[in-house]
Amino acid sequence: MAGNFWHSSHCTQWILTQQNLTSMRSEDLKILTELEYTKFMMFYTNVIQALGEHLKLRQQVIATATVYFKRFYSQYPLSSCDPLLLVPTCVFLAAKVEETGVVSNSRLTNSMVAVIKGKFGHVLEMDYSYRIHDVWECEFFLLEVMDCCLIVYHPYRPLLQYVTSIAQGDSKHIESLLPVAWRIVNDSYRTDVSLLYPPFQIALACLHIACVSQNQTESAKQWFSDLNVDMEKIIEITKIILQLYEMWKSYDEKSEIAKILEKVPKANVRSPDYNNESNRLGIKSSSGKG
Repeated sequence: MAGNFWHSSHCTQWILTQQNLTSMRSEDLKILTELEYTKFMMFYTNVIQALGEHLKLRQQVIATATVYFKRFYSQYPLSSCDPLLLVPTCVFLAAKVEETGVVSNSRLTNSMVAVIKGKFGHVLEMDYSYRIHDVWECEFFLLEVMDCCLIVYHPYRPLLQYVTSIAQGDSKHIESLLPVAWRIVNDSYRTDVSLLYPPFQIALACLHIACVSQNQTESAKQWFSDLNVDMEKIIEITKIILQLYEMWKSYDEKSEIAKILEKVPKANVRSPDYNNESNRLGIKSSSGKG
């Protein structure tokens, strides 16, 4: 693991530009609008969250799995791999990388079945057919797409430092601010900010939103003005997260997501050429990277 973010593969290889990200999604954006794409990714982020919670994994493991999921689809179109296979694969790999230990084979697939039936049956009306050997093989392709860049830096650690600093060690101030900012960080994974900005900038943006929501702007104003950071980037992230909250006000997953999922071409999950791993896993090798 790199000693700090700036020397890590996360920084050098996986902070993308909005222009590049849009270009790599060009095939998907011929089928979906940008808003529909956002809702698609948000839905599967929710599936990852539900699976992680069912497996009783730490939030950082769930966050890492979410970043893996987004990295894959930043390079390949949505039709290149069935997200219902990629979801448990990302969780399986993240649990190992974050040193939670290997999730047992039967527990992973059984949990995926339980989550789909229990929380998403209104959308995913299907029998879950993937088995652990499918996850193992999909893991190989996921590693290849990410160029084995497995260490993900998250906003949680810098957020703790910033909240302690802005509260000047006042425990009551920390207790009122930290849970709100923490939840905003969790929500940020439903946007693209983890692909576009360093984690410390995301932490600052989430803290800024938390201060506003808790009516603590006066005490925070001087603290933020003393920071030696690009405040334009912080404002950009803030706007993206606030757009998410605005969308949530009118978003009805039950009535909207099924229509969006129907528009996405399905991956060829089972090919007659079963010896061809990419066909068998529903990963279209002809898609290529964006």
